[in-house]
Amino acid sequence: METTMTDIIAQLRKEGYTEDFNVKQHCLECHDGEYVIFHNEFVIDKVFRFEGMSDPDDESIVYAISSPRYRLKGILVNGYGIYSEPLTDEMLAALNNTGQQR
Repeated sequence: METTMTDIIAQLRKEGYTEDFNVKQHCLECHDGEYVIFHNEFVIDKVFRFEGMSDPDDESIVYAISSPRYRLKGILVNGYGIYSEPLTDEMLAALNNTGQQR
C-alpha cells in the first residue's frame, strides 16, 4: 500500500512534529518569524521523498525537524530543489544532512 504525503504528515503530527517550518535563505522560520532557526540549531530527524507520477515538478520532500535549542519539533514540506529564494551553502548542507529516509 502506497503511503501518501498526507499520511506521513499526520503520523509526524502524532509523533509531536507540530510546528510548520518555512525555509528561508539563511534559516528556518515558524510562528510568522517569531522563531528564526539557523543551520546549526536544527536536526533533520526523518526525510520522506515523494515522486510525481508523470511530472518531475510534482516531486516533493517532507522533513521532520527538531531544534533542541528552541525545544521545537516540526515539518518542512518542499519541492526537490525548488525554493522561494536561493539557499546558502550552510542551509543546503543542513537540509541534505538527512537522518532516516523512506
